[in-house]
Amino acid sequence: MAKTRRSYTEEFKIEAVRLYERSGKTQEDIEEELGIGTGCLSRWKKKYGEDADTEVIEEQEAQAIRIRQLERENEILRQEREILKKAVTIFSHPKR
Repeated sequence: MAKTRRSYTEEFKIEAVRLYERSGKTQEDIEEELGIGTGCLSRWKKKYGEDADTEVIEEQEAQAIRIRQLERENEILRQEREILKKAVTIFSHPKR
């Protein structure tokens, strides 16, 4: 029976590399603790290590800025919708 291949999120990989770099534990210990395959951490270090960390952080910052912009736009649209609802109720009542 073939083994199924596990996939990990990019966040998980980045955090695993950070854990390895900051904990002082061996690569094998970290792999065992996290339940990942042998050699995964070394591949992830090459991709997400300290050198590659800056571009990941820049991408996350850009995404955070975009999220804040969309949240502001969403709030403005909600306020406009509420104003329009009030206007409809005012103009829908016949004059007395």
